[in-house]
Formats: sequence, structure tokens, C-alpha cells
Amino acid sequence: MDLQKNKRIVFDNVRLATEAAHRPEHSVSIIAVTKYVDSTIAGQLIDIGIEHIAENRVDKFLDKYEALKDKSVTWHLIGTLQRRKVKDVINFVDYFHALDSVKLASEIEKRADHPVKCFLQVNISEEDSKHGFKVSEIEAAIEEIGKMENIQLVGLMTMAPADASQERIASIFREANQLRKNLQSKKRKNMPFTELSMGMSGDYSIAIQEGSTFVRIGTSFFH
Repeated sequence: MDLQKNKRIVFDNVRLATEAAHRPEHSVSIIAVTKYVDSTIAGQLIDIGIEHIAENRVDKFLDKYEALKDKSVTWHLIGTLQRRKVKDVINFVDYFHALDSVKLASEIEKRADHPVKCFLQVNISEEDSKHGFKVSEIEAAIEEIGKMENIQLVGLMTMAPADASQERIASIFREANQLRKNLQSKKRKNMPFTELSMGMSGDYSIAIQEGSTFVRIGTSFFH
């Protein structure tokens, strides 16, 4: 595994996709998803210039946070979070990408000691297998979450179906960005909605074309 080479390839591809989309340089942040590697490898990534690290499970997040907390890095929790585990992790998280219910938001509101930057997870494709709000549920959820002081809704997170065509993936990502823009235009307190978390190793170039500001890259760093 050549981390330096893999990092260069990922960063070059993101730069090229950003240029092709006529977007400003550095408008896309690259998150390294380290769920399949240990803390040593994650630390090596940080040492070669990775600024964002993500885990999708609370126990793995806490293990890496403890091992690497002296390093300068932004921490992302991207997986489904059970309400009973909120208290264990939420105050170590810089960005939480999977806010998928008002009940979870209420628990974060209760347990957080500061406003937490959260992405509403939206199930654009309305797959039964995926968590997240349906588009039709977003406004009602925001009405409730807007009463909470410790949640800052920075944007939306979505995923495309694994078997979707490139055209379908682009359509889903485009719809997410349009929804984000609509929410941003409302200019609600603690709800800037400036960010879009979408795109993984297999589809991040499409996501960048459609407006993603955070791409979540795992396997491309570690093959």
C-alpha cells in the first residue's frame, strides 16, 4: 500500500473534477474514511497531509480519536448513530454526517456541550435499505430541529444506490444540491446549509460535478 501515491492520485482526480465543473480551487474537502485500517495507518495519512478523518462506527471513532488526538485533524462521524451512544462520542466530533431523525437530534441537543455541525441525511432515492429523511419530511424535521441550540445544520448528506447508472447517480446528487440551495435561501438561524456531503470512491467525480463540498474516500486510499 503506497499511501503517498494513492493520496496524490485522489487529490489529482478531485482537482481535475473540480476544474471540469468550473468550480473554485479548494471548494471540495477530501475526507479519508479509515474504517478498514488501524490508527497507525490513519496517523500516517494525517502525517502526509490529510486534514479530514472519518469513521462510521462509534467504537472505531473513539479508538482512533484517543490514539491520534494530539494530531491536527478534523474528525467526522459518518455512520448511523444510535441514540444510546450519543453521549459517548458527540463532544469529540467536528462534523456529524448522519442526522436521520428528530429523536436523534433531541438526544444530541441534550448531550452536546457545544453546537455540533450536522448534516441532515436525506434519502433522495427513497431506498428502503437506506436511513435518512425523505424529501417530503425535511421541512417538518427542520421546524423541530430549529428549536435546538446545540445543532448547526451545515448541509445535507446523501448516497446513491450501489447499482445505479451514472445518469441516475448524477440525478440524485443534482436533486440533493437543489434541495440544499432551497434550504440555504431560507436563511434560518443555525442552518447555513452551505455544504453537501456526497460522493465516495466510486462516484466522487460525479458528486463534485453536481456540487459536493465533502467527498468521503475510503478504498481509493488503501488499495
